[in-house]
Amino acid sequence: MADSRYADDGKVRMSDGSETATVVSNPPGIDEKSVRAYRLERVMAQLVRHDLAGIVLFDPINVRYATGSRNMQVWAMHNAMRYAFIAPDGPVILFDYPGSSHLSDHLETVDEQRPAIGWDFYGRGARNEEHAERWAAEIADLVARHGGENKRLAMDRADLLPLRALMSRGVDVVDGKGVMEIARSVKSDEEIRAMRYSIDVCARSMTRMREVLKPGVRESEMLAILMYENVRLGGEYPETRLLTSGPRTNPWLQETSDRTLEPGDLVAFDTDLVGPFGFFTDVSRTWLVGEDKPSDEQRRLYTLAREQLEQNAELLKPGLGFLEMTEKSWKMPDAYVPNRYAEIVHGAGMAAEYPLVFYPEDVEAFGYDGVFEENMVICVESYIGAVGGREGVKLEQPVVITRDGSQPLCTYPFEDQFH
Repeated sequence: MADSRYADDGKVRMSDGSETATVVSNPPGIDEKSVRAYRLERVMAQLVRHDLAGIVLFDPINVRYATGSRNMQVWAMHNAMRYAFIAPDGPVILFDYPGSSHLSDHLETVDEQRPAIGWDFYGRGARNEEHAERWAAEIADLVARHGGENKRLAMDRADLLPLRALMSRGVDVVDGKGVMEIARSVKSDEEIRAMRYSIDVCARSMTRMREVLKPGVRESEMLAILMYENVRLGGEYPETRLLTSGPRTNPWLQETSDRTLEPGDLVAFDTDLVGPFGFFTDVSRTWLVGEDKPSDEQRRLYTLAREQLEQNAELLKPGLGFLEMTEKSWKMPDAYVPNRYAEIVHGAGMAAEYPLVFYPEDVEAFGYDGVFEENMVICVESYIGAVGGREGVKLEQPVVITRDGSQPLCTYPFEDQFH
């Protein structure tokens, strides 16, 4: 992937003389203001439904969903230095990293900005409890001011020190994770338009990765091209490193290595990219390395995975229950059950989201019920690999649930050579 040069026509000339797609500098005309308004309304409706005085959001994905504001999103996942307070009827107060307020000045969803108060030991040392008390005093004041007699405050995550300080002030802290998962689960039409664009960028990134698929390339080189293209085309970052080859495709959930691809290997991957507009683009495909035809075993694995994917996608429709889907889902042959994937389907939006539907073998331990709704975006999963088998096949397709059933959101093709 070494030296690249931007040409006058907006294309990238690679060192081998090839070209990639035109650089995307201006995404399509998505009405982001409409998206923000819809999302904030969804959050506030959940606050009313659960009789909450407000919610404090620390998860940067939730902050971005509710406000449209982002700032060092990956860093903020492990540093609690930005958060938001939202009351059912407003206001929306964004507490941001000091010196960052200019990043959100344009957002109509944010009524007020304040500097965040941090208590983490790395930044506050032995004064961490003092700063946690300061944080709690400010939040408790907001609850009293905007909740009146209602002291119920949701939080999507909580560290021990600020939680203890907040509860000592009489605030009834409840779990806010479900509030946000339900709010995020149903998309607006404009969100789905934006998701289609983000997934298209993912498909273009996969296309570029496929162009260099050959013996002698390393797994890590393949993954680097996928990440590079995603960022170049307006995407943001990867959430996982799931691209493996040959015997490293079975069992699944092995991270990318420096293994060199060999002729006849399978290469399986899960993109898990955060693309344009912050959408999670979750697509899996499996490819064959080299010019040889697939083996009978490779054909068998791929055929079963494709069958599982298509049959389960056909089940999805508004009103279908989660447990009902488990019951009606494609029946996996016994040889592959021990290495099954974690779930049959899961929701997707700005991350892997609610709902999640389990295999029959896992329902007693983890399963829960609910109903699929129109405009949910669902990723249909398949992994087929036998215990002790050399390889496995991973496929995944995001779909949107419409009134008539499900429609695929990813246009990247499946492989015909395995038929």
